[in-house]
Amino acid sequence: MKNSALLLCFAVPLALPAQTAQKPAAPASKPAGAHAATQHASASAGVKLPPGVPPVTGPINTAFALRYQDIKIGTGAEAQPFKIYKVFYTGYRAADGVKFDSSDDHRSPIATREGKAELGPDGKPKMGPPEPLAFAQGTGRLIPGFDQGFNGMRVGGKRRLFIPWQLAYGTRNLPDQPAKDGQPAHPGIPPKSDLIFDVELVDVADLPAAHPPMGGAPARPAAPAGQPSSDQNPPSGSNTPATPAPAPQPAAPPQPQN
Repeated sequence: MKNSALLLCFAVPLALPAQTAQKPAAPASKPAGAHAATQHASASAGVKLPPGVPPVTGPINTAFALRYQDIKIGTGAEAQPFKIYKVFYTGYRAADGVKFDSSDDHRSPIATREGKAELGPDGKPKMGPPEPLAFAQGTGRLIPGFDQGFNGMRVGGKRRLFIPWQLAYGTRNLPDQPAKDGQPAHPGIPPKSDLIFDVELVDVADLPAAHPPMGGAPARPAAPAGQPSSDQNPPSGSNTPATPAPAPQPAAPPQPQN
C-alpha cells in the first residue's frame, strides 16, 4: 500500500499596486451556487468525487500508511485475500533496530523413534529447523500492517514492511519476554513503536471449509512475545478487535488495533 500525499493548493490574491488603489467597481452578482462550487474545487483539489457525494471544505490529511520494499519478486501462487499464508519473518523495532522476534527463534525439538526429545552434547534437546508462521489472512488475527503487508506478493517473494505504530501494537506496552521452553528471550515493544518486518511468502492455501465467516469472532491462539498478533492491542484507527496476546512464530500468530 503506497503512501499517497494529497496537497491542496489555495489561490492567494496579489496586492494591488499603490497607484491603482481606486475603489473597484462592484462585481457583477454571481449565480447561485457559484461560491459553493469554488469552495468545492479548492477543498477537493486532486480528489475527484463521484456523483452523489456532497462537497465539503477543509484540508485533506494522511494519518498513516503502510510502506513496503520488494527485495525479491516471487513466481509462485499469488497472495490472494482470505487465504492461509505461510511466511518466514524477522521483526525489528524501527527506533533502534533491535530484533524482537523471528521465525528462526521458533523451532520444535527433534524427536527420537520412541517419541522422546533427542538430546545434544550439552544435554539439551536438539531443535529442528525454523518453521514458517501460518495464519489466515483477513481474519484480524495479526496486527493490520503485517496482515495487509503481503498484498501483491507471490510465493517465493521477499519483502520489507515499514509498519507505523497505528497499524502495529498501538499504544500498548509489550514487556520483555524471558526465555521459555527452549525458546530465546524476546525484547519488548514500547507504546507507539513503528516496526520493520522482513518477510518471505513460502505458501498460499485455501481456508478450511469449517473456518468461521469473516463477520464472526475467530478463535485466536496465544501468540509468543514479539509476534504480529492483533490480539496485542489494536492501534487506533484499525478495524481489528483488541484482545491481549504477544508477537509471530511457526503455527502460532502475531497482533494489532483500531
